[in-house]
Amino acid sequence: MARRGSGRGDGFRLRAAWACARLRALMNANVLIDSLLLYICLLIVITFHEAAHAWVAWKCGDDTARMQGRVSLNPIVHMDPVGTVLLPLLAFGLAAANSALAGFIIGWGRPVPVNPSNLRHRRVQDTLIALAGPGMNILLALGAVVLARLLLAGGAGSLAEIAVTLAQLSLFLCFFNLIPVPPLDGSHVLRHASGMTEELYLSIARYGFLILIVLIQFPIVQRLLHVCTIGTLNGMMALVGLA
Repeated sequence: MARRGSGRGDGFRLRAAWACARLRALMNANVLIDSLLLYICLLIVITFHEAAHAWVAWKCGDDTARMQGRVSLNPIVHMDPVGTVLLPLLAFGLAAANSALAGFIIGWGRPVPVNPSNLRHRRVQDTLIALAGPGMNILLALGAVVLARLLLAGGAGSLAEIAVTLAQLSLFLCFFNLIPVPPLDGSHVLRHASGMTEELYLSIARYGFLILIVLIQFPIVQRLLHVCTIGTLNGMMALVGLA
């Protein structure tokens, strides 16, 4: 009797373990799907951001980026092997494994080449080129919010959520890129606004990535990025009637 009872208990435990394993697999699958959608959103945001830099540089008289095929919405030409492929996929893989390290990995696109000697009004035009990326992020976010409103009206709530995610990511990268630390766009604006010499800028740029890593660890910086991103997103959503 004991052996039969033990057998039933073993069978129950095996079925329970199988059910738990299936649940974990399903949860991991959902995380992977969410990560894939987020990665697609990241590619879209990076593509529009870098293409805007290239287009404005071309219109300002520098066709360096255009000759390299960067005035394009083809994401492949803007992808950086490390910043657009390796690190984001590593972050999403860690997210699927519920690792806390996932939130510490960022991504970026291949920098758009600009030849300052081709610019007639270097300070003004280089500033415009720098602001083109964040400016495009704002336009992209607004377009995504409008799309979300239309999708929601059409009963496609899940797709509307993806559009809002795209808008939020675009706005976050907009404000993140405005941080005045090389090589981010905000550093070019600060450089020309303050009259910083090229030698000083290049000396700071050598340590820019390290400075940036340290800077974003401060809660006040994280809070400021969050407030700017969510505040702008809420304003856009209210503008189209989503709030």
